[in-house]
Amino acid sequence: MKEQKYAQLADFGRKLLNQKSLIDGLPLISEYAKEVIKADRCSIFIYDSAQNELWTTLSDGIEKIIVDSTKGIVGQTLKEKKPLVVNDPYSNEHFLPDVDKESGYTTHNLITAPIFNSKRQIIGILELLNKESGFDSDDMKFMIFFAHYVSGFLELTTLYLEEDKRKKRVWHR
Repeated sequence: MKEQKYAQLADFGRKLLNQKSLIDGLPLISEYAKEVIKADRCSIFIYDSAQNELWTTLSDGIEKIIVDSTKGIVGQTLKEKKPLVVNDPYSNEHFLPDVDKESGYTTHNLITAPIFNSKRQIIGILELLNKESGFDSDDMKFMIFFAHYVSGFLELTTLYLEEDKRKKRVWHR
């Protein structure tokens, strides 16, 4: 059984390496993480240190979420630089219920993990929502491993994104 999981991970890795942009790669990352952990939803937040915010265009049910990097469970994950398991989010002081209100979706439990770049700086947060049995330490181990596994792809594509922004600023002067 373990060999099958590693074979699936290797297959996922090959597919991810063929993606050329965040737009193409994020759905692949999300679907794989949801499938392995058996979660209902996934968001991959990108950390924009210049704007001091976390944003995602990939969030099941909502077009785009932008969160101040000091707010929410994702902000707490950024601050603590470690994964968080929150199996009762509405009793957590950092939880942002407005996202649920806006989307009409109810978060029952969640797990987050920071995504580090090659310089050990956080470039994003991986977040999974609503696992039927709640999240546990095995899920946390997977999240740490998986966040590390996808970090190279995210680092490269965010560098390309920043380079495109710089080129556009130079071009429009």
